Amino acid sequence: MLRYVAVRLVTLLVSLVLAAVVVFVVLRLLPGDSAGTTLGVGTTTDQLDQLRSELGTDQSSLAQLGDWAGALLTGDLGTSFVSRLPVGELITSKLPITVPLSLAAFVLSVLVSVPLGVVAAVKRRGVVGAAVSAVSQLGVAVPVFWVGVLLVWIFALRLGVLPPGGFPRQGWDDPAAAVRSLVLPVVTVSIAMSSVMVRYVRSATLDVLDQDYVRTARSLGYGRWQALARHGLRNGAVPVVAILGIELATSLLGAVVIENVFALPGLGTLLLDSVTGRDLPVVQALVLAITAVVLVVNFGVDLLQRAIDPRLRLGSTLGAAGGSR
Repeated sequence: MLRYVAVRLVTLLVSLVLAAVVVFVVLRLLPGDSAGTTLGVGTTTDQLDQLRSELGTDQSSLAQLGDWAGALLTGDLGTSFVSRLPVGELITSKLPITVPLSLAAFVLSVLVSVPLGVVAAVKRRGVVGAAVSAVSQLGVAVPVFWVGVLLVWIFALRLGVLPPGGFPRQGWDDPAAAVRSLVLPVVTVSIAMSSVMVRYVRSATLDVLDQDYVRTARSLGYGRWQALARHGLRNGAVPVVAILGIELATSLLGAVVIENVFALPGLGTLLLDSVTGRDLPVVQALVLAITAVVLVVNFGVDLLQRAIDPRLRLGSTLGAAGGSR
């Protein structure tokens, strides 16, 4: 197991390095000029050349990549082309909005989707199971931004019980206002995530219900729910943990759309504004950070699955032993 963890850590580091190179190359292939976008129309050639020299974009791509990689090794994410502020400072200032939004939406979606998915599987031949499946399919089909607009129309414009968007200037110094401003975005993201997870939980539970050990438990006098709780949940948790990890990692990506729908000044809004303004250091840092989160979460999910299912640990051990022979 330790050998497996070491190999996975090396793979994680290599993946991060490759991701950094890919992000850098792809951004340099995009059309447009950061200096021209920053200065706007009506600028002279001398002004453009001077700004390119200040930003370092007049150097070769290889030299720029070397400078960026060297700065990353020291923990320096660079300086914004637009605001001239440190990129790390810009990202840190947005975390108190995006992180609570993503985590709260994930927790809410887990609390909703796991019980509903199990109910949809156990009651699959009844009205309840069919209704849960139908609603989850509808949630997958409906665009997330449309759900956000609909919730704003109902709860903000019609009922007036929640703000339609924005974030208080005081931030979390006014916790009540901050929480109220995140309610609709959290519900919007959780609806989209729950719709996907319900389907996976239902499928995993159905696979468990068809296993011999569950039928054996039923023949010994256990009820359906009791047999599932005592013998099925752990086995069904392995594929469910995988989809939960994917949803947790990609919840940050949903912020790009949702934060703009609700006018939240978080990482999603920062990323979109930086792409529009060709603020390359900010875009590079944000995309690399999101990629790193996805890789780290997948690494954690892989280890958690092996902790839940001993058969996976046995498989990796046998594989290592076979390789040594």
